[in-house]
Amino acid sequence: MKLRKKARVGAERDNAQMALMDHLRELRNRILKCAIAVLVTGVVAYIFYEQIFDFFTHPYCESVKETDRSCRLYSFDLLGGFVLRMKVALVAGLVLSLPVILYQLWRFIVPGLYRNERRYTVGFVGSSLCLFSIGGVLAYHTLPTMIAWLQGNGGPVTYVAAADKYFWLTTLMVAAFGIGFEFPIVLVALQMVGVVEPSTLSEFRRHAVVGIVIAVAAITPGGDPISLLALSVPMYLFYEVSILIGRILKRRSSKAAAAAH
Repeated sequence: MKLRKKARVGAERDNAQMALMDHLRELRNRILKCAIAVLVTGVVAYIFYEQIFDFFTHPYCESVKETDRSCRLYSFDLLGGFVLRMKVALVAGLVLSLPVILYQLWRFIVPGLYRNERRYTVGFVGSSLCLFSIGGVLAYHTLPTMIAWLQGNGGPVTYVAAADKYFWLTTLMVAAFGIGFEFPIVLVALQMVGVVEPSTLSEFRRHAVVGIVIAVAAITPGGDPISLLALSVPMYLFYEVSILIGRILKRRSSKAAAAAH
């Protein structure tokens, strides 16, 4: 009897180890596919670097249009131009391959989800991608006004725009706005799992306003009132929308529970 029990325990342990190794192999294969997608799209971005560079510099050119400053960006290093091209290719490759990365992530986690969880996951991933894109577009169109305000209030100094500094400013602004626009996704998810209630969020509206302004001031690289206002207002509106969505979901859940009884 003891020998059978030991054999059964040993077989279960071997099966668990095999399952773990299968998951690790699958994860490795999906990471490899993501890396290949980033490499391919990065090469494409490297080839079309001049067009991407013009796209990135457009907000700066718009900001200096009404001034006597040049639209040119400068490099203060012999290798600066090539290094910048590699950075742009890498970032553009990550952005362009994002659908592939999200798809591989989805294919990795979907076997362990129930049918209703899969439906929610598709909605969350799709809405997250959409909101991040909208935030990035808003940041791109906010940049000219932000740069003009910063330079107009910088005092009597001569500006020499460094290409790498400007590139990172643009990237951080787009990322900050994109992440900020994920705010309602987080709030709705927290309400769905019962961490917070819509009534609690409604009660702490005033605290939320202060918290949003502080958070936006921390994540936006410029520290200017233009980007602060441009991101704080949508985030507060998202806060209110998430409360409304939470109430609708709670009402549906209560009706479903009543129908089940």
